[in-house]
Amino acid sequence: MSGEGARIVSYCDLVAWQEAMRLAESVYAVVAELPADEQFGLSAQLRRAVVSVPSNIAEGHARGSTHDFIRFIAIARGSLAEVETQIHLIVRLNMMYPRQVASVLERCDELGRILQGLRKSLEDKLAAASR
Repeated sequence: MSGEGARIVSYCDLVAWQEAMRLAESVYAVVAELPADEQFGLSAQLRRAVVSVPSNIAEGHARGSTHDFIRFIAIARGSLAEVETQIHLIVRLNMMYPRQVASVLERCDELGRILQGLRKSLEDKLAAASR
């Protein structure tokens, strides 16, 4: 039910949540390739950050308030920026080559656009309701 005009019944119906879950799967695959000595450092932090993205989308939707949903989308966007930063750090620390993480960064960009669109849509909904 994620097509245009489809009724959103659950957070699972949201394209943003679906893409965030795909991003999490991709990041977990990257983390699995990191050196073992990063298991409790950058790897753990990156896993926490990427799990936070779909979790905040789900929680915001479940709150049932457009104001809350907008706030949780902002938190998800912050976690997404954290993921991107940590991926860039992995490359800067020579733990991976840029080509190894390119698809993850592309997913981050796409999800960022989706979240921005969702936020705008929710803000427009609030504005219309206040007229």
